[in-house]
Amino acid sequence: MNVLVIGSSGAIGKAIAQQMHKAFPQATVYAVSRQAQENDHAQVNLKAVQLDTTDEQAIADWLAECKQHDMQFHHVVCTTGILHDSEVQPEKRLEDITPEALQHYFAINTVLPMLWIKQLVGFFPSEHSTLTVLSARVGSIEDNGLGGWYGYRASKAALNMLVKTAAVEYKRRAKHTSLICYHPGTVDSQLSEPFQRNVKPEKLFTPEFTAQQLVTMIQQRKVDHSPYFLDWDNKPIPW
Repeated sequence: MNVLVIGSSGAIGKAIAQQMHKAFPQATVYAVSRQAQENDHAQVNLKAVQLDTTDEQAIADWLAECKQHDMQFHHVVCTTGILHDSEVQPEKRLEDITPEALQHYFAINTVLPMLWIKQLVGFFPSEHSTLTVLSARVGSIEDNGLGGWYGYRASKAALNMLVKTAAVEYKRRAKHTSLICYHPGTVDSQLSEPFQRNVKPEKLFTPEFTAQQLVTMIQQRKVDHSPYFLDWDNKPIPW
């Protein structure tokens, strides 16, 4: 059994890799990140892989190596995403929108996960498996009553649509695989740090908590109901 965690150097990605290792002790967990990570030799089934997760050719080349060893993945989680960085900040009003910021949000939050969804379609076993991307409640079109955060909202909404569309094709080509958009809640991480002031303490989760919730949740999915858009409490979110 193999598990793949993409973006494993971030707080949530690292926690998910560790929780997968605990939940599936017989599985090999491949923790993929653009940044160099040290393999913990005490955890022989947790393997760090350095790879440019934005480069489709690099993704294809690594998966080609996996294919040579007849590898398949029972569970895949793509944790990559940005809300703010040195190039973008969430927009508060229309005047804050720039083409460059929108392109940056979409490149990381939408295009990157979709490259993996595309390349992985032939890597799932003929038994129940899952492919999860980190989405966000603010990516729900129906649930948007506050406005703002144009680029982040739109890029997550687009990701949800791509997953929902890919699920139609996965039903034919990887029919045992459930596709999941997961809202992890507000997690105490670099992504949420500037926006934690108005978050109630009981609603600010540790990476370990949201990772535990996800690992428990994926084991309960049924492919007949794929795709899913779920929050950390295993409750559905309107698309």
